[in-house]
Amino acid sequence: MTRLLFILFASLLTLTACPMNAKTTDVLPRNMALKTFDPHRPSFECKHEASAVPPIDPEAEAWFQEGMRVTSRDLWPNQRDYPKAVELWAKAAERKHWKAMMNLAGVLSEGDGTAPYVVPPDTERAVKIVEEAMGLGIPAAFDTMGTFHQHALGVNGDISRAYAFWELAADKGSPRAQAFLGEKLNATYDNPQEGFWGNRKIGLQMLECSFAQGHGKGAFELGSYLRFSEKNYSRALVVLHEGVKMGSQESARSLGSIFGSGELMEGGPAADPAREERYRLLSDALYRNPELRFPNLDKVLPLPPARLPMWDGKRETLLNAAKAVEPVPPPLPKPAPNPASQRTGRAHIPEGFTLPEQAQVEVPAQYETTAAPVGGYWIARLMRHADERHIAWDEAQVPMHYKKNELFDRSRTGLRPEDGRIQFHYLGDPVAAKAQHDLLNEHPLVARGLARYGDVPEPPMLCKGNATCPQTGVWSARVPDDHPMAALFNQWHRQAYVMKGQPFPDPKAQHLDITARAVTWQWWNQTNEMRGGVLEYIRVDELMASRLLQQAANAAEDKPAQT
Repeated sequence: MTRLLFILFASLLTLTACPMNAKTTDVLPRNMALKTFDPHRPSFECKHEASAVPPIDPEAEAWFQEGMRVTSRDLWPNQRDYPKAVELWAKAAERKHWKAMMNLAGVLSEGDGTAPYVVPPDTERAVKIVEEAMGLGIPAAFDTMGTFHQHALGVNGDISRAYAFWELAADKGSPRAQAFLGEKLNATYDNPQEGFWGNRKIGLQMLECSFAQGHGKGAFELGSYLRFSEKNYSRALVVLHEGVKMGSQESARSLGSIFGSGELMEGGPAADPAREERYRLLSDALYRNPELRFPNLDKVLPLPPARLPMWDGKRETLLNAAKAVEPVPPPLPKPAPNPASQRTGRAHIPEGFTLPEQAQVEVPAQYETTAAPVGGYWIARLMRHADERHIAWDEAQVPMHYKKNELFDRSRTGLRPEDGRIQFHYLGDPVAAKAQHDLLNEHPLVARGLARYGDVPEPPMLCKGNATCPQTGVWSARVPDDHPMAALFNQWHRQAYVMKGQPFPDPKAQHLDITARAVTWQWWNQTNEMRGGVLEYIRVDELMASRLLQQAANAAEDKPAQT
């Protein structure tokens, strides 16, 4: 949520901690005693969120990822199944999956979704989930509780407590809170009415800490400060470029503007329309889907003085080249033959097809005396189960196909008059069994459009981070699992496109306390396009010439014919 800037100077002068009654043992975390927000604090210790959160259960992670898939930004709003996601995230939250807990609280705090997939708000449940996450020490929970106090979502609105919660979250390691407060403190004087304070030393430390955790907003705020205040253009470009890799739409938009305007940056880039075009495409993609990450961006868009590689001009080619690479999963055993293909009449489902796990549209259950409101497969169910015979009857039913407005089968074979009424439940239309089978085996990041598949070369090529790159391509990086910073460093997006003979990225350049020698890089065998065995690059003058020719051709087509 966008934090509002409506701080009053007087209120900040009188910020006080909320005291806990010594006789009260049941003070809710939302009302916990808080240290007063101090915009002039003298010190800050950088802590990382990854070292504070509880370990993630694999099954809970699968539920979390499926919830993310069914609400993906790549889907149209009326296709995003938020009720299903809430169900999945609630199951994962029971296993203490901290990201699922925060997503669940976020959806419930204000409600979300578009018909037919709408989740109504339940602010009290949202606050309780955040309180449980606070009890687990999850930094993001304290940040979210601050936002709840800012907007009075399930709690009393109190901007003073909001800032106190955000400061606590930043101290615990929340990169989001660090980026937010870092920007607020990164000024030369105080102006509480506008929401900023003059504590640049601490503000920059918070931004550097957020950037070190791979937070895109932290990268953008840090890069903007380096660009406009310090005039450190060379590092500003690097930090903003890294911000694009981290998913910062603002960083991509800023770099598109820099290369498009030809802004002079002490020997930095002049006008470069080719780079401008690529950054603007990335900015648009990140605006549409903020979950995207582009760790291999240098494959198609390296910073100067590196030459710009060839690109076919297609948006998806650019995005896919910059995404992370995941190994192709081993094939699942072939699905068993479909017994429904052996049935006849309404119960027949063609071979190679199966009913989906969830119907394509939600249709209310229908009584046996009515007609099917939509065509597709329906299954009969008794409305009450008084004994095991009723349960056995339900289990014996099979999906039956009905056309739209066709009456349901009113026969009650095996039932007695006193057994009660029957309802028919909509199951949907059949889908290709192979597609359903493949979806079960698809990597969750690939299914969400965040990564692409690549073949791992055999035998694997491994290289220590303090050596020079032996082969151009995509490399993934890891530190040993027992390394103190393994939880932070060993992420799915910890990849880079490196040219042969060049050094591997140094973790210390991102303020990570990891030596290059501790990092092992693995080659993914993904190189730039080759033509005639030669690595080709695009030239700016060639691009401009082609654009002028195209503009001339377009003008000629629009010119009226001479008589």
